[in-house]
Amino acid sequence: MPLAIRIDGKAVSADLEADLIREVAELTRDANRPPALAVIMAGHDPASDLYVKRKIEACDRVGIRSLAFHLPTTATPKEVLDLVNQLNEDAGVDGILVQLPLPDHVDSDAILQAVSPDKDVDGFHPRNLGNLLIGRPTMTPATPTGVMELLKRYRISVAGMDAVVIGRSNIVGKPMAMLLTNADATVTLCHSRTRDLADKIRRADLVVAAVGRPHMIKPDMIKPGAVVIDVGTNRLPDGKLAGDVHPDVAEVAGWLTPVPGGVGPMTIGILLRNTVKACRLHIAAPSAV
Repeated sequence: MPLAIRIDGKAVSADLEADLIREVAELTRDANRPPALAVIMAGHDPASDLYVKRKIEACDRVGIRSLAFHLPTTATPKEVLDLVNQLNEDAGVDGILVQLPLPDHVDSDAILQAVSPDKDVDGFHPRNLGNLLIGRPTMTPATPTGVMELLKRYRISVAGMDAVVIGRSNIVGKPMAMLLTNADATVTLCHSRTRDLADKIRRADLVVAAVGRPHMIKPDMIKPGAVVIDVGTNRLPDGKLAGDVHPDVAEVAGWLTPVPGGVGPMTIGILLRNTVKACRLHIAAPSAV
């Protein structure tokens, strides 16, 4: 049996950046300034530090101006909130990204909800999630939107498919289910309390695994020829990265995203695209900022 078609997120992300370079140059001419993304960090988390560095490098590649604000671990909730409000009022800032995790004493939900919805390039604000729910999306979360972009670029139509999403987080699982539903898939959202999970997965034409358990999805759970999207990024004891899907699933599935190199590269690309979208909104309606 041939191996599954590899869905190459790295290549698609590079194509997306190439498109953004042209769009950012056009916007910079129209607005007399480049689109701008502000990133807020508090404390020191090695994974977050690396991720923010990659975001800033990606901004530089496409011409987006990046502003990094690194607060100490001791920053008070008010100090973080004041910074968010300052950036909300800054007409030269199009997107605001709050890098999680924040220190334990800072209420992450309160901070994320304080970001102006038109600058919420992460797509986490309740207004933006609500718009997604009613089928009128504005800013949508980067990772699930990246999954939809991969499916589009590989000409995989989900209309009419039976889809299973494993994981119900507000960042990936729930918005993923909504995006697929809005694209006319029939979606089952599964989680830790789901009964007969393996049976539900076996009936699916499309499986999106976003649960955070290495190699949880085994080949015998997959319908032959199914599309399998692995959102998981797990660090093994030997330091290597592993997805939620066992590599041998490639012997059963029709399409499969690798880890690394699948969904991961798309997240930053969509974040940049959301920043450009926000900039267009602010050019069209300056009063929005």
